[in-house]
Amino acid sequence: MKSYKVGIVGATGMVGQRFATLLSGHPWFNVVALAASPRSAGKTYGQAVGERWAMSTPVPAELKDMVVLDAEADKEIIAGAVDFIFCAVDMKKDEIKALEESYARLECPVISNNSANRQVGDVPMIIPEINPGHACIIDAQRKRLGTKRGFIAVKSNCSLQSYVPALHPLKEFGIKAVAACTYQAISGAGKTFETWPEMADNIIPYIGGEEEKSETEPMKIWGSIAGDVIVPATEPAITTQCIRVPVTDGHTAAVFVSFANPPTVEQVIEKWRSYKGEPQELNLPSAPKQVLHYFEDPARPQAKTERELEKGMAVSIGRARGDSLFDLKFVCLSHNTLRGAAGGAVLMAELLAAKGYFD
Repeated sequence: MKSYKVGIVGATGMVGQRFATLLSGHPWFNVVALAASPRSAGKTYGQAVGERWAMSTPVPAELKDMVVLDAEADKEIIAGAVDFIFCAVDMKKDEIKALEESYARLECPVISNNSANRQVGDVPMIIPEINPGHACIIDAQRKRLGTKRGFIAVKSNCSLQSYVPALHPLKEFGIKAVAACTYQAISGAGKTFETWPEMADNIIPYIGGEEEKSETEPMKIWGSIAGDVIVPATEPAITTQCIRVPVTDGHTAAVFVSFANPPTVEQVIEKWRSYKGEPQELNLPSAPKQVLHYFEDPARPQAKTERELEKGMAVSIGRARGDSLFDLKFVCLSHNTLRGAAGGAVLMAELLAAKGYFD
């Protein structure tokens, strides 16, 4: 695989920092540009993140002295220097939408962690093990934008990436209804306990916009391409509740499922353990060897012990059993800033690179 020059736009935030650590030493992607808000522009990356650096490893040495550019004012410079960008900015939704489209129109592909463009009909929202085929809508998007190389591709919300991969192999049994309660780590809000002390010994039963995303985004992921748009699926019915809990990293979900043709618990576990997707077949650098891991121990998965499984890119599942109202219930977990955010975006970029979308 050839080497690609990449930029991180929104490099100083929690997800931007995670991009920086994941891309350090990446075999395909070489970071040549970092960008953030005007208050960080002109500083070195080390100066810009300063005491806000929230990763467990130091600022990558090759990025520490790189001068941060202005994500908006310097976009033509950035677009001309890279093959594509990762975008994880903290701005108003309409501003993000405009910014990402402006990069795409400058013939710079955008791999976005943001939600602004997720419901645009010709913007693929890809979980690489589930809907890699949606990448082909990029041709229609380029036609709309009037570009040859530029496009936007987005990853889905972090909260659903613990349970949608677990549900996907079970679709052959006819999933009719899903209820999911997610218990979400504070890093999903870009926080640490030092910056959000009120979360210690606390639970907050509301995360703005999260339930709507958790109920609508799976429908697009499971949708089909019709003409120049992705048409969302109409089944299954999904209802969610999303709760913030005092955990640093790792979103846990309690999931309940009804089927048209209910499988046995043994069939379900076998489907999970044997499931593979295109990233595994292509042996992409960030792909977990096994996507879904099932644990027999009823006390697992736990955030502390399972969130880093397969470098944080696997989904952990446990407690599969029958239910008195639904047919099946289980608990699952994924690392929200790895599989759920930056890592999922890097894996999507690897998939698109392997398919030639950056060439």
